[in-house]
Amino acid sequence: MKALTNINATSFSDAASAAQQARQQGHAVAFSGGGTDLLQQIKDGTDLADVIINLRSVADGRAIESDGAGVSIGGLVTLTELSEDPLVNSGLSAIAQAAGSVGTPQIRNVGTMAGNVTQRPWCWYYRNGFNCFKAGGDECFSVNGENGQHAIFGGGPSYIVHPSDVAPALVAFDAVFQVTGPNGDREVSAEDFFLLPITNPERENSLVENELLTGVRIPAVSANTVSTYHKIMDREAWTHAEVGVAAVIQRDGNEVQNAKVVLAGVAPIPWRVQAVEDFLAGQQISAAVAREAGEIGVQDAQPLSNNAHKLPMVTSAIEQAILNLAAG
Repeated sequence: MKALTNINATSFSDAASAAQQARQQGHAVAFSGGGTDLLQQIKDGTDLADVIINLRSVADGRAIESDGAGVSIGGLVTLTELSEDPLVNSGLSAIAQAAGSVGTPQIRNVGTMAGNVTQRPWCWYYRNGFNCFKAGGDECFSVNGENGQHAIFGGGPSYIVHPSDVAPALVAFDAVFQVTGPNGDREVSAEDFFLLPITNPERENSLVENELLTGVRIPAVSANTVSTYHKIMDREAWTHAEVGVAAVIQRDGNEVQNAKVVLAGVAPIPWRVQAVEDFLAGQQISAAVAREAGEIGVQDAQPLSNNAHKLPMVTSAIEQAILNLAAG
């Protein structure tokens, strides 16, 4: 493995400034919170960083707090902490369930919320040295190649899927993402944070050079809000979602007043299915309604040659998530 220079940041702003300075000196830079994905990228050769900004030395960003107007989750909160926190489990259960579904206990003990949300795609072409769109090339090899795990929504010119489980749950709760860079702090809505390949095929989010995700803020939810995250995998451990669904509804008894349904594992970004949300509004939840919602969820899908198996998975995942919500 190549030689790496480690810089221990004392704050998020210090990390951003250190990254800017290193790049001005001609270095390639990466931020490391838990480092689980970064280490794999360095091994794969998909991250060429020779300077690592270590965030484990930063004291901030490790708390989950409520101030009455919502819940703030620090970027360095581990996935284990996120999945077990009483505050998150009591009102934001889809986020806790999503965090708890990631990888293995060892990964969740180290991996951070921000790292999970900003991890790079696990497409085998990108991870194995192909000069694809994600690597700065001019071709997505999955279009005519092995595409069984690739996008059925929102693809083109790249057909990667966003690998985060936590991100769809954050989008479903209308999270506000907190970003720090050399020029200060800014906030961006969860939906605006993620970028489709048609905007920039090399990037999955709106972070610019030397910026990092430092936390998220979840607006206060009403007492009649229930949520869930349902995930389908090809094996039970150390794998990403074939299909996942984060569902958040406000209900009056068994009637849906408002719904957010966001898919994982099927698109280059966390994918909202607006048609399902519109259909559910005003409905009394039942097995028939859940089944129809699942069928509506795939109406706009555009599968590639080898990933149509995801269609019944999406239908089933949406149906099951809604039934889970009916049970409270």
